[in-house]
Formats: sequence, C-alpha cells, structure tokens
Amino acid sequence: MLLYNTMTRQKEEFKPVNGNKVNIYVCGPTVYNYIHVGNARQLCVFDTLRRYLKYRGYEVCYIQNFTDVDDKIIKIANEKGISPFEHAEAMIKEYFTDARGLNVSDADIHPKATESMDIILEMVKKLIDKGFAYQSGGDVYFAANKYPEYGKLSHMPLDDLRAGASERVGQEGEQKRDPMDFAVWKAAKEGEPYWDSPYGHGRPGWHIECSAMSSHFVKGTLDIHGGGADLIFPHHENEIAQSECANGYPLANIWMHGGMLNVDNRKMSKSKGNFFLVRDLSERFGYEPVRFMLLQVQYRVQLNYTREVMESAAASLARLKNCRATLKKAIPAAKEGTVGEYALKICENRKRQFITAMDDDLNTADGITAVFELVREINTALADPETSKGSLEAFEKTFEELTGVLGILYEKEEEIPSEILELAQKRKEARKNKDFAMADSIRDEIAARGYIVEETRQGTNIKKA
Repeated sequence: MLLYNTMTRQKEEFKPVNGNKVNIYVCGPTVYNYIHVGNARQLCVFDTLRRYLKYRGYEVCYIQNFTDVDDKIIKIANEKGISPFEHAEAMIKEYFTDARGLNVSDADIHPKATESMDIILEMVKKLIDKGFAYQSGGDVYFAANKYPEYGKLSHMPLDDLRAGASERVGQEGEQKRDPMDFAVWKAAKEGEPYWDSPYGHGRPGWHIECSAMSSHFVKGTLDIHGGGADLIFPHHENEIAQSECANGYPLANIWMHGGMLNVDNRKMSKSKGNFFLVRDLSERFGYEPVRFMLLQVQYRVQLNYTREVMESAAASLARLKNCRATLKKAIPAAKEGTVGEYALKICENRKRQFITAMDDDLNTADGITAVFELVREINTALADPETSKGSLEAFEKTFEELTGVLGILYEKEEEIPSEILELAQKRKEARKNKDFAMADSIRDEIAARGYIVEETRQGTNIKKA
C-alpha cells in the first residue's frame, strides 16, 4: 500500500513499525459547535482508512482526541451562562450523534485535554529541563530556534516562518524571546478555567495537548498521524517540535493530510454565508449521502460542495441501494446451483480493482468506480434467468464486502407498511385479471402515499418515492 507522506512530499510504501499492528492518531475537533462538513470529510476519510487497513488484515489502534478547553469554548459558554466544561460535554455528545450518523466508528481511545493535565504538565517540565522551553511570567514557551528541523513538515525555512510570525505578534509577543516561539502553557486570564501548575494557574497551549496524549497512549513512533491540510502549520509543525525534543524519536512515520473543502467554489466561512453544519445537511439529505459525497473524491483533492454535487451523490447512492434490494429479492427465487466460473471471475476482478485503487493512497474515488462496475455486471446477471443462486450469492457477498469497507449503505431499509403491501397485492391481482384501469388506480393511490411500485423480472418491487 502506498500513502502520500506530507513530510517527504511523495507516496511511500506503508510499513508499520510493529509488524501487523498499526497506531493511528488523528486530530479531532475543538468542541465549541456542531461539526461542519469540512470536519466530516476528515472523519470519513480516516474512518475509511481504518476500515481498509482492518480489511487488509492489520490490527489497528485508532486514537482521536477532543480539544475541550479553548478560547471559543470559553466565549460561547460565557454567552450561555454555563461553564466551559458543560458546553464542551454537550458538544461532544452532539459530535457522536453526527459521527455515528455518518457511520464513523468510535475511536479506540478518545482522550480529552481536560482529562490529560498530568501528562501535559509532565511534557512541559521535560521540555524545560532539556532546555527547549522557558518560563516567562506565568507562561511557558517552546523555543523554536532550539530545534534546527523546525519547519520540516511545512517545508518552510525558519527565517521565513519567523518573518511571518513577526507580523502576527500581539500581546503575548511581549513575553516571548522570539516571534516563532509558541505557548505550551498559558497563564489563566480572569474568568477562565485553570489548572494548578508549577508556573501558576493556567491551561495548556493547543499544540502540547496532542503531543502529550499521542505519546502517552503510543510508546514510540506513530505509524500514521492525520488531520486536515489546515493543521500542517502551525499545529502539526509544533507537535513535531515538542514531541521530538521531549521524547527523542520521530513523532510519526507518515503524515496524512486531507484536502480542504470549498462551497460553491469559495472557501467555507460563516462571514460568506456558505457555512454548512453536518446536522443541517443530514436533515435535508440524510447522513448516508453526505458520507458518500465526501468519499467520491480522493482525500487529498480539494472538494467543492454544491447542492448539485449533493443531489448527484444521493442519486448514485440510490442506484447502489436499488441494486442491493433487487439482488436480495432475486436470490431466493433464483434457480439452484453453485457459483459459476464467470461470476467468480467478475467478483475476483472487481475486488482486485478495488484493492488496487485503495492501495494507491486510499483512492476512494476509484474504489467507488470498482463498486459501480460490479453493479453493472450484477444487473446484467439479474436480467439472465439462467444465473444461479450461488452466483447471485457470490455477487452479494462481494458487493457487501466492498461497500462495507467504504462504510456506505449502512442505514437499514425502511419497512414497507402493511397497508402498502396489501395495495400492491390487490394491484397484482388486478393486473392478473387484466383490469388495468383498477391496477393504475391502485398504483396512483400507492404513489399518493409516498411509494413507487415497479414490475421487474424478479417480481414486484416497492420503494419509498
């Protein structure tokens, strides 16, 4: 399997540190609000990576943190008149509602910053003791110039980064020795939550949280560290500096970053009025089409969300669902027989096509193409009354296998109400008696209740309109 490594700017063969075991750390959300569609893209991408690695026989430990203390959390909590901890916990619950709606499996470990203060302070002390960090008032800063490789992930020279940082220096700049230095511990401001520390009341800097939590749960180099491309600098750059200075070994072997998401060809932002929460999209389209839409494009490619793209994803998903439903109905009625050689070859070819795509830097777009090729061949087989039950069962197994790796087609089909089934039976009898006027009238009544009746080679098919 080849994965694109942001650090080396090339695809590399994936070789886990410990044989068959894979450790993945993905930066999770700052839980100040419901997740937006950009968050959802990274969730679905790395969930699919985890599924695929398991499919290929790896044992995966997947860690995704929650940043549950942050300026935005504090601001919103103050506006609501509740504690920041209450607000963060409420948003974590809402996160799980949306993540599970998108069929994103819970991480093996979901560490929270607020529950990790001991390990964070331990790393801060280690950085000070080794001469990589210094105290300034109640703050503690990482000294970027003490780490010669600073900038190696973003591929920018330290002088260029320093020049950019100099333009952004604010009040905290008065406490720093160098514009590039960044806080690993921040003195508490009035009205903020704080923790006791050797440096006074305060809370951790954002970057140190992930450094401490990842090294606490994985003793050694991570196989994969992931997140959105917006985290490359400064977050991941600073994580690397802190972690490698504190621990003395590489933080991760492969750095994977998902491409950004635009809305109607513009960067998504509240000020532009093109900001979409997953919750809102799910109410309009359902969660399944959102996941499908996000995986239609290879994860490093910039994705442009439009209503038309979303509607196209829903239509494509409907095609897959229709194939599955027709196949399930056809199997019991098919002629008895074992899997045919031709069907076996089709299944093997499509699995090989799928694996080739996914092995090439998790190319879900081409993986989905393999699924639709399989659907086309299944539909051809369904039209042939000589196709054996064994062949159809082999098609079904392969179809479920590949869609399962992608995490699509997971919502249960809605049960058809008994009164609709009774009307469909009456229509069938009317057609049998050649009373087509009655059959058409019953069909219209079924349609008025929100269902469609179709006659296929496999029999009558009823589905939601």
